[in-house]
Amino acid sequence: GGALISGLVFGWLRSVHPTFGRIPSSTVWFMNSVGLNMFIAVVGISAGPGFVKGLQTQGVGLFLWGALATTIPLILAMFAGKFIFRFDPAILLGACAGARTTTAALGMICETAKSQVPALGYTVTYAVGNTLLTIWGMVIIMLLT
Repeated sequence: GGALISGLVFGWLRSVHPTFGRIPSSTVWFMNSVGLNMFIAVVGISAGPGFVKGLQTQGVGLFLWGALATTIPLILAMFAGKFIFRFDPAILLGACAGARTTTAALGMICETAKSQVPALGYTVTYAVGNTLLTIWGMVIIMLLT
């Protein structure tokens, strides 16, 4: 939440004062590419032992149910966005990345598209996804205790 609010405040400041917060394009590329890859590596390294332990104690079924629980809603969102809402594919992919709160996916989509258009679909769904993730995380913990 803090990063979102800071981004909104500093983004507004930059829109009012275009020279505020100017970062060279090479530095932005470095932070987007290398920083994102380092984040993914650190998450993978820290999650690995817990994943293996969970697989040993709960079995492969837990992994398969998790794969289904993350894949089916994404596929349904893609079909709904394409056939019901008729979103542009770039916007749709950005919206799906935002709904999953996956910044790495947005980076890959923007890089492949060679455009920042997918980020337009990302912003609102990312905010909603983070809010729901926080609220429902607390609800599930309260239900389990």
